[in-house]
Amino acid sequence: MQAQEASAGVSVSSGGPQPPPVEMEQEKVNVSKELGPDSAAYGCPACRGEGSWSCRHSVRGRAKARSLSASPALGSTKEFRRTRSLHGPCPVTTFGPKACVLQNPQTIMHIQDPASQRLTWNKSPKSVLVIKKIRDASLLQPFKELCVYLMEENDMIVYVEKKVLEDPAIASDDNFGPVKKKFCTFREDYDDISNQIDFIICLGGDGTLLYASSLFQGSVPPVMAFHLGSLGFLTPFTFESFQSQLTQVIKGNAAVVLRSRLKVKIVKEPRGKKLAEHNGLSENGLPRPQLEGGKQALQYQVLNEVVIDRGPSSYLSNVDVYLDGHLITTVQGDGVIVSTPTGSTAYAAAAGASMIHPNVPAIMITPICPHSLSFRPIVVPAGVELKIMLSPEARNTAWVSLDGRKRQEIRHGDSITITTSCYPLPSICVRNPVSDWFESLAQCLHWNVRKKQAHFKEEEEEEEVAAEKQEPEQEEG
Repeated sequence: MQAQEASAGVSVSSGGPQPPPVEMEQEKVNVSKELGPDSAAYGCPACRGEGSWSCRHSVRGRAKARSLSASPALGSTKEFRRTRSLHGPCPVTTFGPKACVLQNPQTIMHIQDPASQRLTWNKSPKSVLVIKKIRDASLLQPFKELCVYLMEENDMIVYVEKKVLEDPAIASDDNFGPVKKKFCTFREDYDDISNQIDFIICLGGDGTLLYASSLFQGSVPPVMAFHLGSLGFLTPFTFESFQSQLTQVIKGNAAVVLRSRLKVKIVKEPRGKKLAEHNGLSENGLPRPQLEGGKQALQYQVLNEVVIDRGPSSYLSNVDVYLDGHLITTVQGDGVIVSTPTGSTAYAAAAGASMIHPNVPAIMITPICPHSLSFRPIVVPAGVELKIMLSPEARNTAWVSLDGRKRQEIRHGDSITITTSCYPLPSICVRNPVSDWFESLAQCLHWNVRKKQAHFKEEEEEEEVAAEKQEPEQEEG
């Protein structure tokens, strides 16, 4: 899950002197002196007998903090320097004097420390996909400035969706005409551009990032998301200094967080007439179904969540949930949400689930208004396979939606298989995965915001101390 999970032409690097993150003023520090020859080595203190990890990051300039939660602690004068992997130490596998874990080299999996994942280019990027929020007049000027900068200043090939150029404000702009002729256009569900894009720029809110994910059902190019929408939990960049930020990304000076996606396969009984197909996709925007034992199978890559609900029916939904082939529960309620750690701050959070950092390898199962007082959300390992089907006792069908799109009906005999995909979405960070996430919690969701409790004044404290001393004297008297 290292370089092979990144986009074609892009890899995730670790070790060696780390360049400064985007939107930081680089301090004039001789990094080569600070980092020792073993700076790229990772190890387990328990296995190597070392007291700390040998990897040390270069000194970084302090980023512009937008909230107290992402700022250094009061009184702190040094930038925090991580000395351990985000995955935690390698566990000791001997227990007491005689017990140990049975060794099986074929099942050992080496995973790069998420804190060290940084963007690097095998070749200079030449093509970029710009995704703009549709029907938003406030984004027209930033969109034009960005495209002009990419084409004229960086000589890059810019891809945009065809309907973006059909906007009357863009079509009628004569000054934008020469640039508009240079665009490469595509149509969603008709044109496959997955092997033509080096990286992606999103202008809008979280929906633009979800849309970008849906366009790439395999390897995803790095995504740089600018906050020009309403919420912006997944869009950490501000547009004011886009030129300097883009320069750093093009040079490869940026941290990335690999947001895991779900691989979803929907197997359905063949019903109705066959739909017309274009470029492997049917007219309703669904991938061309494959046949499995006479049934139709559709596959998707999902960034946030898979939602199974009761749809327009007034009855409870009644679906069985299997984990690795074993029935674990039957959901009776409005439905169930199966989400990634990235999706844990979306619909799942509104349904009462915990919020999980995107570097945690996990899948979350959250019921929607369950008719049970004991049905709490659960987190399962990322490697399990979930299968969801209508219960034989279900009075009605269910409906499934994938990241809020591709909504379709699930009937008796249909099944939904969900597991973690090997194709994550590499999201470029402003600072680093941990700081960006807590910044979003504070700014977008106002996590744990309340007025601070006022401290006692010195006079009141002295009076209380005096009163406490008098009480024992009165008792003695």
